[in-house]
Formats: sequence, C-alpha cells, structure tokens
Amino acid sequence: MLRDDLTALLDPVVRNMGLELWELEYLSRSNGGLLRLYIDAPQGVTVEDCAAVSHAVSDVLDGADPIPGFYTLEVSSPGLDRVLRSAEHFGRYRGEAVRVELKQAVAGRKRFLGRLRDVTADEITVEVDGKPVTMALAAIHKARLAPEFAQ
Repeated sequence: MLRDDLTALLDPVVRNMGLELWELEYLSRSNGGLLRLYIDAPQGVTVEDCAAVSHAVSDVLDGADPIPGFYTLEVSSPGLDRVLRSAEHFGRYRGEAVRVELKQAVAGRKRFLGRLRDVTADEITVEVDGKPVTMALAAIHKARLAPEFAQ
C-alpha cells in the first residue's frame, strides 16, 4: 500500500527533525497527485517547521521516487480537529470530545459524538449521551477531535 510505504520512508525524516508525522494522505487525481503531510510537536509547529520538512521530504522523495508521475506536496499542522487514527493518537486525547464514523452501523448508528473515555490497543470507548459505546479501531472509518470552544 502506497500510504504505508510513504509513511515508512518519511517518518524517520520528520522524526530526525524533532517533529512527528501525525498523518499522511495521498490523493490520486487526473491532473497529478496530492501528497499531504501533517506534522506535530508538543510545542506546536510553525510555518518554518513546515517549510523545513517540505524541503527535507522533497529531497528524500526525489531520491526514492515512490510516486509515479506528477504530484504536489503539502505540509501543515494537523489542526484543532485533527484526525485520530491509531491507539496512540486516541490515547493522547482521553477525556476530550471526538467525532467517530464507523464503517458499519452499531446499534443502528454509524456516527457518534461524545467524550473519549478509554483506549486500548484495539478499541476505544466513547461516552455518548451518558452511555459508554465501545468501538474496535478496525471498525472506524473516520475519527477526529471535536474541539469545544468557551462561549
């Protein structure tokens, strides 16, 4: 899978810069592909961090040439409503509000908004309307933080 190959190739480059490769997306399009990297750090990321990663990653991609044809590279922070994909991602945000969309319905629903209560290597538990709902990580289609803003 191209995503896994790209992650294996680029994660060490980003880590060597003291940053984390939070997420990677590759979208194939008729006018050329789009490779998006989302980087993070405990102190947050700056425009300069994004530019530095873009240059370093471009050099590695030019040498390895893993993507056929033309593509555009974008590097940015994951944002407040960041994608959550792995148990490690979810584990950092226990107690926070999350939006989860499942591949298949559970109890008649595919979409859940609630507070992330527990995380294991294979499952998360989200409190929805005061009740815990446990979901396998493998069953999740999409998940994001759902930032709450003070009024």
